[in-house]
Amino acid sequence: MVLRRVSVAGRRVRAMEASPAPRSPSLSPSRAADFMQCPLLYRFRVIDRLPEEPSPAATRGTVVHAVLERLFDVPAGERTVGRVRSLVEREWERLLTRRPELASLFADEEPPPGVDGAAATAAEAPAEDGAARLARWLADAEKLVERWFTLEDPTRLEPAEREMWVETRLDSGLRLRGVIDRVDIAPTGEVRIVDYKTGKAPRPQYAADSLFQMKFYALVLWRLKGVLPRRLQLVYLGSGDVRTYDPVESDLHAVERKLLALWEAIREATETGDWRPRRTKLCGWCSYQSICPEFGGTPPPYPLLVQDKLPLEDVSAPAGGPEEAGAADGGPGVGGEPGVDGADGSARTEALGVAPRAPAGASGADSRRPGEAPGPG
Repeated sequence: MVLRRVSVAGRRVRAMEASPAPRSPSLSPSRAADFMQCPLLYRFRVIDRLPEEPSPAATRGTVVHAVLERLFDVPAGERTVGRVRSLVEREWERLLTRRPELASLFADEEPPPGVDGAAATAAEAPAEDGAARLARWLADAEKLVERWFTLEDPTRLEPAEREMWVETRLDSGLRLRGVIDRVDIAPTGEVRIVDYKTGKAPRPQYAADSLFQMKFYALVLWRLKGVLPRRLQLVYLGSGDVRTYDPVESDLHAVERKLLALWEAIREATETGDWRPRRTKLCGWCSYQSICPEFGGTPPPYPLLVQDKLPLEDVSAPAGGPEEAGAADGGPGVGGEPGVDGADGSARTEALGVAPRAPAGASGADSRRPGEAPGPG
């Protein structure tokens, strides 16, 4: 079992309970959601590890999470709207130092080949330049963190943990892992898990996905600490809503059964190379439409050998902490949670219990039906 403190701002990694046990296959809430949404999406992200272009929305989410974490570094009386707004640009600059490629999100757009800037301006209304788009983007992030003050009072909160890396191993050998935005512990010992969402609250019929993520975290903490979280709380900064749920043990047993069934389905898809894509409204957010069969694309060759069996095999732990394993920042395209394992290259295929594809002559299987999309985050 492992329970660590990770900072989304990239400044500290603190081990709370470390174990030298060898690594085994793992699953995070994000990757579990990927497979349930679209197995082909899971394959592209976890097996192929195809890059995704960063998006302004996902990057804003990373900055907002860092701001809400850092605000609790100062005394309660200094946690003001003015202070939190001032942190937005500072955290953006910190993120840009670590991820300089994100500057391209706000670069000035080049005119089409063969058209000079004056001609382009005369032909149509001038596009918003990069500096103006960045200023508007920062202002939108400031509105989100300012809205948080209407939902919670940070002067009355003293989180037990922020951006907490959690990991536990089930009896089956499957590891569950992820990063919890905030954990509050009442004087009576009751635990509340809090997750910030920069988007709008979903309609009730679509709320199950977010609640699944929270139950996932509750299950991990329950397995680690033996304490059933009293409350799960989702804070939607985009719409100014707070949704809560009080879990019971039967909820978490049901989530564990669902995760084990999900992992068996992932194992089967890995063995056969049959990653069935599913088309939904979320396809509009997908970075992989150009290689999705549903949109006329062709997936790359399957990078693993198709095998009759897929045993669980432990592999050595990757060097470095959770940040090196890709778990510090949340959100696809800005540094998401780990998927099947926390290592790169051959460690990934070993964790899956399969060998890398032979250079030539190896058989494989490509997806035959539509790919699907990452959500808006």
